[in-house]
Amino acid sequence: MKNKAWEDLVKMIEGKKLNYQPAGFIIDSPWIPGWYGISNIDYYASDENWVKANIKAINLFPDAWFLPGFWSEYGMCTEPSAFGARMIWLEKNLPHAEKTLRAVEDIASMPQPNIKTDGLLPFVINRLRISEQEINESGSRIRFAIARGPLNIASFLMGTTEFMMSLAMNPDEAQHLIDKITTYICEWIAYQKECFPSIEGIFILDDIIGFVGEDEFRQFVLPSFKKIFSSIDAKAKFLHNDAQGLITARFLKEMGINMFNFSFEHTMSEIRELAGPEVILVGNIPPRDVMAAGTPAQVKDAVKKAMSEIQDHSNIIWSVGGGMPPDVKDENIFAFLDSVKENSK
Repeated sequence: MKNKAWEDLVKMIEGKKLNYQPAGFIIDSPWIPGWYGISNIDYYASDENWVKANIKAINLFPDAWFLPGFWSEYGMCTEPSAFGARMIWLEKNLPHAEKTLRAVEDIASMPQPNIKTDGLLPFVINRLRISEQEINESGSRIRFAIARGPLNIASFLMGTTEFMMSLAMNPDEAQHLIDKITTYICEWIAYQKECFPSIEGIFILDDIIGFVGEDEFRQFVLPSFKKIFSSIDAKAKFLHNDAQGLITARFLKEMGINMFNFSFEHTMSEIRELAGPEVILVGNIPPRDVMAAGTPAQVKDAVKKAMSEIQDHSNIIWSVGGGMPPDVKDENIFAFLDSVKENSK
């Protein structure tokens, strides 16, 4: 993340007001390879392509905050690979991991990953080590330790339908799985911080938490996320959940979260009322139907509409309701940034 953007983010977290309205986007491999003009394989396999593509983005759009910034990732395969998942790699699409758990009985014998040696985890760290000097010279630092969330990872390992059924029909086994994954996430976050002391943020992505009711949230989500977001001393504690987020929003402070990226189907004012005034909201126009498929004029109109739906514009990073989707063009990003400036209060 750019140093100036990070410094201003910390000011926001500390309750200070900026003299401008920040706009930013979560960027990773669904968007960057196609935008940069290379295949997904070339992006994942080449440290040079990876760092140059990310540097091009921050230089072309200097007014945007790119979150988490220089995200070393391998699509949805990073975490499942540490648990032994078979990975399928595609030239023009995201890779995917096959299930490792065929039945709830397999959970008990599932090995606990070694975060220093298993799966793609050493490659995540090594890419950052190789590129750290270039990242620093670009005016950025490695600021966030990043992981998918426990329910999200569980859905990869077991299958989404099977995992959701286990929460209802085999809650003890499901809890054991979540506990194992939570231990892994806490260790993985701490190891990233050990390798890169510049890390002062935690970024967790978990859409599956948006599909459970309040009772299940209290039982399966809340204790795990409290542990994860207290696993290191962090200033920025950032959660992405672009599924249903109304229950999540009510529990953000209890989980120790101070940044929230949520579904475009919820208005800013709706989430603000549930989350409270201190949480930094990150959103909130439709990523696919507007940011990717819309014209620059439609993007500008959507930003104006989103900004009109809430009176107080403090503690907001204007963005899309999710990550940057594939096929977003430069002109739409410039239109977004221009509209934020034009409609700032």
